[in-house]
Amino acid sequence: MSKPKVLISDKMDPNAARIFEERGCDVDVITGETPEELAARIGEYDGLAIRSSTKVTPAILDAATNLKVIGRAGIGVDNVDIPYASGKGVVVMNTPFGNSITTAEHAIALMMALARQIPEANARTQAGEWPKSAFMGVEVTGKTLGLVGAGNIGSIVASRALGLRMKVVAYDPFLTEDRAVELGVEKVDLDTLLSRADFVSLHTPLTDQTRNILSRERLENAKPGIRIVNCARGGLVDEAALKDLLDSGHVAGAALDVFETEPPAKDHPLFGTPNFICTPHLGASTTEAQVNVALQVAEQMADFLVNGGVTNALNMPSLSAEEAPKLKPYMKLAENLGSLVGQLAHGNLTKISIEREGAAAGLSGKPIEGAVLAGLMKQYSDTVNMVNAPFLAKERGLDVRSVRHEREGAYNTLIRVTVGTEQGDRSVAGTLFGSDAPRLVEIFGVGIEAELAGHMLYIVNEDAPGFIGRIGTLLGQNGINIGTFHLGRRDAGGEAVLLLSVDQPIPQDVVKQACDLEGVKFVKPLEF
Repeated sequence: MSKPKVLISDKMDPNAARIFEERGCDVDVITGETPEELAARIGEYDGLAIRSSTKVTPAILDAATNLKVIGRAGIGVDNVDIPYASGKGVVVMNTPFGNSITTAEHAIALMMALARQIPEANARTQAGEWPKSAFMGVEVTGKTLGLVGAGNIGSIVASRALGLRMKVVAYDPFLTEDRAVELGVEKVDLDTLLSRADFVSLHTPLTDQTRNILSRERLENAKPGIRIVNCARGGLVDEAALKDLLDSGHVAGAALDVFETEPPAKDHPLFGTPNFICTPHLGASTTEAQVNVALQVAEQMADFLVNGGVTNALNMPSLSAEEAPKLKPYMKLAENLGSLVGQLAHGNLTKISIEREGAAAGLSGKPIEGAVLAGLMKQYSDTVNMVNAPFLAKERGLDVRSVRHEREGAYNTLIRVTVGTEQGDRSVAGTLFGSDAPRLVEIFGVGIEAELAGHMLYIVNEDAPGFIGRIGTLLGQNGINIGTFHLGRRDAGGEAVLLLSVDQPIPQDVVKQACDLEGVKFVKPLEF
């Protein structure tokens, strides 16, 4: 039997090639090729190990007739067309935790540079000045650091800040009281964090929920003299607002390693602003981090190619070949239920229960659990998958429980997902129609049958005549076509639920108009 063949197409620590060879793969290291040269070569390889330089486009994937796995040494996979790779049956892996310490240390370094105005003082001193009286820094000892995101990187920043004798407060939807105590931080909401923090460090992915999380309004209401550090993702901070508030002095300083558009324009408004520091996305740029991610991607890819093991895959669950056909529709149902409850549940999540009954009770629980957690965690992380979702949930202190019921219920097969929040438990349930068609059958205690797909709108309203006409008229006036329409209610004249699918994303102004309709209690756009 021939050995799997791997191509390393970007510069990578040489020990990565050694690991491939030791674990039973043949490996070639050929870097710097043009896309055309790579396309001509890639057909003979089973695995492709890359960094950020190689762009894995549809043209490359079409030429990769034997390719089974792409391994990205690092976290970002913007240079890989993952949907197209999935369609080709190619697994895409990354190494999401190999540069955590490096990124955390860069955040601390930028915080210290802000506190003592080091870059500006250095520039003026090297220019021949001796501006000793021009720079009056602040100590970090005794100051409060606010962490927006307390996951893997945020928790490392917390430990370093505590070592500097800082007080640490943290905002994270998945941070439990027990985990906060373990980290030595105080759990607070975002507005409280911004009102108390002297320094803020961002450690959250860029999602629809976190985009411009530091908006103009939030920055204006933050503690005067606050200093902001972002080594996470561009787009988390309103850059125009940050410029204005630096100019006014309300924000005392800001340090960005990432920008909304990279590289930023040479005339970016923030450039040249006093008390502003920037670096060119250096969070992961240390020798140690580059070695770590190279070794990790080689280990993961070799394990997959030689033994069939799957680690940190972005488009494939940890399934055996025998289990996959039977579990596939259940996993789609489970992921949808996790996504639904993640989009609708309010407050910090403390626990999640995944119950299986009927035919579902006889299936392997781990893949279903992983699918539920992947759907849930995708609301907060852009690198989550069915493999690393359980780890991310555990890291945040989320109590995960899987329960198998032998009892017979109203449905031949059923999966129920319940999350615990500060407002109480919230539960959704679904089944399969015809053995392979996932359907929602219950949402927060209300029976409702619906397919979860595409763009949807969830509305809680008073059960009264005329409401269906009002919402239909509103959407029609805004040119939004309704695909499906599903209704449920607790009792006549009481609380009712409407779940409808539409052909395009619903603009925020239309959502606001829906909120203002007579009898409406709650409106939430959903995406599946």
